[in-house]
Amino acid sequence: MRNWLLALALTVSTPAGAAVIGADSHGFELRHTLDLPLPPAQAIAAFGQVGSWWSKDHTYSGDSARLSLQLRPGGCWCERLDGGGGVEHMRVAYYQPGERIVLTGGLGPLLFEGTSGVMDVRATKTTTGSQLVINYRVAGFARGNGTEMALAVDQVLRMQIERLRVHGIKRGRTPGAK
Repeated sequence: MRNWLLALALTVSTPAGAAVIGADSHGFELRHTLDLPLPPAQAIAAFGQVGSWWSKDHTYSGDSARLSLQLRPGGCWCERLDGGGGVEHMRVAYYQPGERIVLTGGLGPLLFEGTSGVMDVRATKTTTGSQLVINYRVAGFARGNGTEMALAVDQVLRMQIERLRVHGIKRGRTPGAK
């Protein structure tokens, strides 16, 4: 009952555009919606420039410029570490240019849990540019605290999506932006 009430409270208390769709002891689903003043192809390209909008505070290296995302099937959302090391945050499982990216893997500390995640990013055309809908579903062992993880991951992802929004707006205002 406690987990159900927490999940309901999370859904009701999140602002428009972000929501915990569901959460239980072994997983969660998050959805974030983002409007950008860019055509869908440019919105997907902006998402792919993860090193330009992801916060350095949520990297292993402390430097978001060390993040990269290869927009192609099998492409890596990776981070370079000192001494030749690195982190594979997610892997591109499906890529439809200008329309959709599906990534698999665990962001942040989920990497060390017995979980599996799927992030589905879809771009659709709107009258003012495009809308990105980002669904992130995580399931697995999660040490039985999927509900608590949902809150923490949603908070971090919400901050990153806001940074992506600002990045997309800057790209939309830049003459000749690609």
